[in-house]
Amino acid sequence: MQIADAQREVRTVFQGGFIGGLVSGTLWAVSTTLATIRSPRAGIIALTLGGMLIFPVTSALLKLTRGRGSLSKENPLDKLAMQVAFTIPFALPVVGGAALYKLNWFYPAMLVIVGAHYLPFVFLYGMRAFYVLGGGMIMAGVMIGLYANESFTLAGWVGTAMFFVFAFVARAQVAREVSAGS
Repeated sequence: MQIADAQREVRTVFQGGFIGGLVSGTLWAVSTTLATIRSPRAGIIALTLGGMLIFPVTSALLKLTRGRGSLSKENPLDKLAMQVAFTIPFALPVVGGAALYKLNWFYPAMLVIVGAHYLPFVFLYGMRAFYVLGGGMIMAGVMIGLYANESFTLAGWVGTAMFFVFAFVARAQVAREVSAGS
């Protein structure tokens, strides 16, 4: 399988990241809502534990909506997808250290880590739009962490919005590609 074909399969199967973006955006919304109405700890626990469910929930929803939630065995990018996924849990100690130093850095640190996690998606999906999402998350996390860190939840709401907006932008991009190829 050629790289371009493998990337096309990733874009097609995962709908350009649409379902994953909706799942992630929903998780960030639930987490930030809990942090707003309950406590920062509730938000942290929700995002940390809920993050483990993003891929299984996304796969299940893809199977329900498209009948397929995983790449073919021939796709060499399957391993890259798994490796990229593990960057988040391995980086959580950095987020924890930042939050222990200053609690309001939790969501900004998560934005930086998650944004960095999205940069390899440019190659994985063959979509430069992931530069915008990843770079935007990194910049938002740094800027909020440095200059707007009086609010615990601001970066959580920004992340939520970024996920939802990107999900629909990516879906439209892949839909254009599919209709142009038909």
